[in-house]
Amino acid sequence: MKKILGIGGLLVFVCVLTGVLNPDFVSVYNLQNTLRWTSLFGVISVGVAFVIITGGIDLSIGSVVGLVGSLLAWLLTQKGWSAPAAVAMVLLVSLGIGVLHGLLITKLRLQPFVVTLCGLLLYRGAARYITDDQSLGFGTAYEGLRRLAIGKIPIPGLAADSFALPVPFLILMVIAVIAAVFLNRTIYGRYLLALGRNETAARYSGIHTDRVKIIAYVICSVSAGVGGVLFALDVNSIQPSGLGEFYELYAIAAAVLGGCSLRGGEGTITGVIIGAAVLRVLYNAINILRIPTHLEFAIIGAVILAGVITDELVKRYAVKRRAVRQLAAEQAHKASVPS
Repeated sequence: MKKILGIGGLLVFVCVLTGVLNPDFVSVYNLQNTLRWTSLFGVISVGVAFVIITGGIDLSIGSVVGLVGSLLAWLLTQKGWSAPAAVAMVLLVSLGIGVLHGLLITKLRLQPFVVTLCGLLLYRGAARYITDDQSLGFGTAYEGLRRLAIGKIPIPGLAADSFALPVPFLILMVIAVIAAVFLNRTIYGRYLLALGRNETAARYSGIHTDRVKIIAYVICSVSAGVGGVLFALDVNSIQPSGLGEFYELYAIAAAVLGGCSLRGGEGTITGVIIGAAVLRVLYNAINILRIPTHLEFAIIGAVILAGVITDELVKRYAVKRRAVRQLAAEQAHKASVPS
């Protein structure tokens, strides 16, 4: 809870500061746009959180987004598939990628870093090959499908031209609720946390650790697949060499900033979503305050580093306080026992 309050406070601070420096930040258009993009990145961040909680990593998220988006456009515009069939196929592909990652890591004992780094290169190359490295667009024939990414739902009681909830935000909320219930209210969620804290102890306690790892990587890849569909529908013009590029860094950063420990065993879905919001608000602030865009990664990197350092220092301080309290309790107990 303290981590959530901390990252939530940072989000409020950045929003207030940006709003004071430029009132356009709180305009209806900008708030809707920021919320939509936060939701899109939140979807893939929730997925990677499950992998990080197990102590693993997935560097292929951006390339999975690119492959799924390119494949969706290719199936719809070049092969004439129906929208439901094309969406089902690309999500099935993303599920297969997750299973492949999980099997390579658990059965061949390969390092997650190596497996997903190879995936990053492989899936990007596959996207460029399938589309002949040509840009693809949905045109006007799939406006109904595109509402999944660009649609808005009016809030009852507000004027039609006032703030409306982007559809991706509702999709993120559904995914977040399911993810939170799975992580906190099911036996497999507890297995994920136990695996991240101590894999050997989890195995000796009877947990099928290989199965749990595979589940984590499947969740991550399917989330990236859902994100790939939404990102593709949002931009409408798919560039296989660029769609999803560096998105894995945003997703991992959001998860870590939101409280997921790279050592494993820690993380909350709420924190991850707030972490994704912080990154997108920072990006938006850089643009709206007319800060040179080439400083974007430097500023975001500095904020992430500051957040991680602060979190580590707080952890060390908490450990020291617990040690001091325990020592004081032991001394008090010894003093109360007659010699």
